[in-house]
Amino acid sequence: MTIAMLLSGGVDSSVALRLLAEEGHTITAFYLKIWLEDDLAFLGDCPWEEDLDYARKVCAQIGVSLEILPLQREYRQQVVEHTLSELRAGRTPSPDILCNQRIKFGEFVHRIGPHFEKIASGHYAQVEERAGLHWLKRSPDPVKDQTYFLCRLSQEQLGKILFPVGHLTKSQVRELAAKYQLPTQNRKDSQGICFLGKISYPDFVRCHLGEKEGLIVEERSGRVLGKHSGYWFHTIGQRQGLGLSQGPWYVIRKDVGSNTLFVSHSAELSKKSLQNFQVKDTHWICGPPQNCVLQTKLRHTSNLENCTIQFLDSSGSRLKVCLENPDSGIAPGQSAIFYKGDYCLGGGIIDEPNPGSD
Repeated sequence: MTIAMLLSGGVDSSVALRLLAEEGHTITAFYLKIWLEDDLAFLGDCPWEEDLDYARKVCAQIGVSLEILPLQREYRQQVVEHTLSELRAGRTPSPDILCNQRIKFGEFVHRIGPHFEKIASGHYAQVEERAGLHWLKRSPDPVKDQTYFLCRLSQEQLGKILFPVGHLTKSQVRELAAKYQLPTQNRKDSQGICFLGKISYPDFVRCHLGEKEGLIVEERSGRVLGKHSGYWFHTIGQRQGLGLSQGPWYVIRKDVGSNTLFVSHSAELSKKSLQNFQVKDTHWICGPPQNCVLQTKLRHTSNLENCTIQFLDSSGSRLKVCLENPDSGIAPGQSAIFYKGDYCLGGGIIDEPNPGSD
């Protein structure tokens, strides 16, 4: 097969490339150059040159050609601007989900054209074909599983994708990297949002939205506890970075109009936990499920939470979700991803939760 390999300069995509090469495919590797690595380099260490150097070394060792594909404009328009818009509105976006849907398996595929039969990456996920449908299956490594970030991929996209390390655990990938003596074998895992590289998320937000002093108020008493630099730096359920004594304190509510954070102690937090909330813009990978008893992830963790869903429209796009166990960190704009056992069924966007419904 002719395969386009997304190569980041990390160990996962390097091992994926080596495995494909051993199978005898005709492969071209692509390094995607994204705009923030240049435009925001003044914020700190963002060594895309180092990543690219590792990618080149891996390709040289394996004997695969490498092309550099600039997608700065597409990232800015389709991922970054949406993220900033959501932050301004006081919501909690999931930019990596859009990155995969719109850029890595969207614009990239369009840019390289129909010449390649498959697109490959180092994601920890699996694609399984059954009855003419492409199902997204979790990795056997629950910590590294990345189906959460792939939940909005379409049937067309999944039908063209290969995840060569998706059936492996991280430790197995590390072992293979050492076995093959890959230049990336000792590189640390990347952390954070895909388009930031090694730039910190607060620095990114500060650069675009600035700072605006506001009050931190105890929800129960109305007592002013301190000040913050802007509601857009904080999300519901957050406990770190508040700078308050006698904690732990948790953000339980934001007032965008007055730029106020409302916080509570953990003893009060359970009273504000939500069990029911609504989800909109839901994308179902293989169509809406028939069984409404599912599992969900409200953030990228290894845990699945039991839930039931109720469809609120005929398309299955809008849902009411009832969690088996209440959650204190449900934030508007956040993604809710749905699972049935090992399979990721899709996901949607949490709408404004209504505490009064619980």
